[in-house]
Amino acid sequence: MGDFIIRPAAPQDVPLILAFIRELAEYEKLSDQVTASEEILVEWLFKKQKAEVLIGELDGQSVGYALFFYNFSTFLGRAGIYIEDIFVRPAFRKKGYGKAFFKYLAGLCHQRGCGRLEWACLDWNKPSIKFYLSLGAQPLNEWTVYRLGGDEIKRLAEG
Repeated sequence: MGDFIIRPAAPQDVPLILAFIRELAEYEKLSDQVTASEEILVEWLFKKQKAEVLIGELDGQSVGYALFFYNFSTFLGRAGIYIEDIFVRPAFRKKGYGKAFFKYLAGLCHQRGCGRLEWACLDWNKPSIKFYLSLGAQPLNEWTVYRLGGDEIKRLAEG
């Protein structure tokens, strides 16, 4: 893996983070849903500190990123880490960098005393599902994720 490092992102990485977000959205065929901007990312990642970002680099070249935040399990009575994104650029896939991100995040989870490491995956993404299963991850088949978006949130809040 050469000189591969994983480091916490800094405010000067925001253009790179946004580029990774757009690359991931393109891969997931969801580019039309990206409304994030550099200004929004600076505010929420670095001023409000609502999520953390890791950057993976190989010999100084950006390979991928991970974005995560805390969730909470009432049953465990402790926080967990929820991985919103892990993305490795196509040219660097199948070389162990994705696994390195998961290993790093598992270490953070353990170090910080968290009870769970969780993420979601699109049903059609069979290569990722196979990879997650190889890590020992278990799908939560009996759970369905629900979401309210901007207009729905506003309508519910005002109604």
